[in-house]
Amino acid sequence: MTETKKLQEMDLYKPIQTFFAKEGYEVYGEVKDCDIVAVKDDEIVVIELKLTLSVDLLIQAAKRQRITDQVYIAIPKPKHRLNSRKWADKCHLIRRLELGLILVSSPSKRGKAEVVFHPSTFNRRKSMGQSKVKRAAVLKEINGRSADFNVGGSNRTKIMTAYKENCIMIACYLMDLGPLSPKALMQLGTGDKTSSILVKNYYRWFERIKRGTYVISEKGREEIKEYPDLLNYYLNSLKN
Repeated sequence: MTETKKLQEMDLYKPIQTFFAKEGYEVYGEVKDCDIVAVKDDEIVVIELKLTLSVDLLIQAAKRQRITDQVYIAIPKPKHRLNSRKWADKCHLIRRLELGLILVSSPSKRGKAEVVFHPSTFNRRKSMGQSKVKRAAVLKEINGRSADFNVGGSNRTKIMTAYKENCIMIACYLMDLGPLSPKALMQLGTGDKTSSILVKNYYRWFERIKRGTYVISEKGREEIKEYPDLLNYYLNSLKN
């Protein structure tokens, strides 16, 4: 049985050399710690090779930007979909570092180098302008919280969102004051989402006892005890 040859970084060299040679560059391998250097007139291009996209590769490429602003990273073309969110995020990081990206398909056979994007200046202002909706959502979420009840980096614990805090606030008021209408709750400061929260009843914390009047459910009474800080905060706000 024929053994499959293990892919090596040097297998990426020939396809990239061929690509840049066709563009009129003179191409050299292993020049002063640079994997590949391509030269045309006064222009210098540096390409760093790795079998996987890694932090080490990005660091290596960033160091080469001391030599030229035309620096590419080159890796074998991934087998996974290139239209995934994860891949898009990686490409954003590479662009953010003002690096170019080259993918080499079938590097151990008749390989072909494809430039996904060239090195270019990252327009941070434009990038932020395109993310106005996300920025507004972050500020809206923060403004909907009374304090910081989450530990940064948590991924296996329940996150306190502005929506959940709003539900807790309504539940506290119903527990303390008894049956109330959405209008009465909003007059106490529960916000314009009060009616929607009561109707959707996502956590099953509320019960409608008659049209336009709600009380806290037994489930709600038990579960809001898990948030003593918020419970005390909102009960004290009623007293004040």
